[in-house]
Amino acid sequence: MTTDLDAINADGSDAPDSADAATRDAGTSVTPTPEEFAGYDDLPSVAKAGSDGPRLPRFDGDVSALPDRACWALQNLLTRRHISGEQQPQLWSWVSQYRDELRVRLSELDLRLRVVDELEVAFVEQAGYESRWGRRILKRETIHTYDAILALHLAKYLRAARNEHVLITREDIHEMFAGVTNTIDRDLAQFDKRIDHAIDKMVELAFLRGHRDDPDTFTVSPVISAVMTASVISDLQREFEQFIGSGEEGAQPPDGVDAERYEDDADSEDADSDSDDAEDEEDEW
Repeated sequence: MTTDLDAINADGSDAPDSADAATRDAGTSVTPTPEEFAGYDDLPSVAKAGSDGPRLPRFDGDVSALPDRACWALQNLLTRRHISGEQQPQLWSWVSQYRDELRVRLSELDLRLRVVDELEVAFVEQAGYESRWGRRILKRETIHTYDAILALHLAKYLRAARNEHVLITREDIHEMFAGVTNTIDRDLAQFDKRIDHAIDKMVELAFLRGHRDDPDTFTVSPVISAVMTASVISDLQREFEQFIGSGEEGAQPPDGVDAERYEDDADSEDADSDSDDAEDEEDEW
């Protein structure tokens, strides 16, 4: 609604504003918006970098309620032993961002998400409870007593170094087992072979990372500190001391050791040799 007051300037006069007058005197006018810019407000918005925005189906029939990045993080959690911020920074960032949503999805499969922020490590473990309907999603993997002993020593090494980068050689690892003298390992050649198998297992589990220039030098991964808690180390230490003193073939894994990811395999790497029938009992970890 326009009144006569609208035409009065701030000084009380009814003269036209000087700026408006100058514009009219110059014969100029406001340039209309070109037609090619019309309708921009009707275009779909583009998601900003780092935001999820409206998602498009990844495949025909995709009805996922999670953002793509959360789906990819979930897939990798289920197919990798762990996700490390050092080795997989992009995956780690997605796990950190969507951890609450991922926990819900994993719980539906009777799985727990473990996230160790200070080490930037995430992994999944099977939840245990009694039900005839429940099914284990994660497979198991067999480890031997020597694998557990080596993992114990590596974890203690890393904790003593206060999580700094720890280098260790194959020779150092063999020296760790100098105190293991039981009735099974009187054959030194076979003893060394079992130690080398344990080293290979630690590399497979990503507890050790080999150096490209020197295959006999390894870096101890911080992942081992995330997986092996202080209580697990204490239990393994007790089992190790019993193993050394008893001369028995092996000891059962302590209750604190997570055995849910791994699956028994009758074909171990030592199955080709009759002498390896005396191999320490296969522990599930």
